[in-house]
Formats: sequence, C-alpha cells, structure tokens
Amino acid sequence: EMTKQTNKQKKYILGLWIHWNAAKYSSFAEAAVAPDGLAVLGVFLEGTVTDFRDFNPNCLLPSSLKYWTYPGSLTTPPLYESVTWIVLTEPICVSEKQMGKFRTLLFNSEEEEQRTRMENNFRPPQPLKGRTVRASFK
Repeated sequence: EMTKQTNKQKKYILGLWIHWNAAKYSSFAEAAVAPDGLAVLGVFLEGTVTDFRDFNPNCLLPSSLKYWTYPGSLTTPPLYESVTWIVLTEPICVSEKQMGKFRTLLFNSEEEEQRTRMENNFRPPQPLKGRTVRASFK
C-alpha cells in the first residue's frame, strides 16, 4: 500500500493527516471552500515492532521536524483547493498490530452516507501545476 503523498518516490504504508480549520472560519464547511481555510500536518508511518505505552501525543511526531509545505487540495471529493500542506520528511514507526487497527477504522466524506474502512483510500500523486514546494531545511 502507499500513502497519498510520496517522499522522493518512496511509498509509505500509511499517512496520518491532522487537519486544522483557520480560526477566522466558523466551520469546516466554510473553511474548506476558502483558499486559506485549512492546514494539514502530514506524518508518514512505516511498519516495525513498536508499541505505544502511556500514550503521549508527541509519539505521533518524528524526532526531526523538518518539513515540506505547499498549497494544495483536499485528498477526497470535493477536492477543494483550500489546504496548506505541511508534510514532515521523516516517518514514525508503528507495529503491524497498530497498522491493523488503523485499517479497521471507518470514515465517510460529506458526499457519502455509507461509512467505509480506512484502507486503500489514497489518491495518486498529482502534478504540481505551478505550485511551489518549500522546505524548512536546506
């Protein structure tokens, strides 16, 4: 399997996307249609033997906070061009058991009433179409 984004053509088994609405918008629906409405922090995950004990949200971040950022769209329909992507360059590790739990999660988009499993829901890499990708590092 691969994630929605790729890191220099390396494909990861999972990507964790944490969404924020811009404070100036009162709801996700309002923010999603505004060009500056959303920010998404992306963290790649790769499989290994790792267990989280005494959960600390910092474990969702890699040791390096180097990132790429670019303007883009939501990865699910209606694909609004309203996202500032912030994608960390280094993956975090999760166990096969944890990966299995992620794959049993259910979700639905605004257009879908039926909830589906959160697996094989990636979008192929898209062309940049003139967008600039910036890095927090040299």
